[in-house]
Amino acid sequence: MDEAALSELESTHAAGLTSSEILALFAERGAAISEATLRKYVQLGLLPRSVRVGRKGKHQGSQGVYPASVVRQIQVIKDMMAESYTIEQIQREFLFMRGDLDQLTRTLGSLFQTLDRVMDERRTDPVAALAERDVLEARGLGARLVERLTQVEQRLTSRAKIQGVLSS
Repeated sequence: MDEAALSELESTHAAGLTSSEILALFAERGAAISEATLRKYVQLGLLPRSVRVGRKGKHQGSQGVYPASVVRQIQVIKDMMAESYTIEQIQREFLFMRGDLDQLTRTLGSLFQTLDRVMDERRTDPVAALAERDVLEARGLGARLVERLTQVEQRLTSRAKIQGVLSS
């Protein structure tokens, strides 16, 4: 999958994807993965855990939803395995921060959604106007933190790839 397709997928499925949707996406492209492989990647920390989301309607239960970014991560894993990297090398040297960064992004997003809701409810409160500026600043700081940590991960990943090539 190319960058444009991945970006479009992430924007159209912002609420996330179920495991069956993820498996179907890869199967459609002739790069099938199994449910067991998906679970193994989660257990190894290469992918974030799914979040349980309730279904509409009484007694419908819930389903696990993964962030759409897992499609990109699975693609990276598959590409690296095609380059003869082992799952252990990928876990140790390349994707060691990805799951945590995705979780941080989701946690910050949820936190700011809650703050936005509270701010909307207290629109007439003068203290809320002051807090709104703080929330706006915190949102920017959170975005910069995630961006900086992503850059660190990319640098370390690039360095590990270069060292792998040099030692081959």
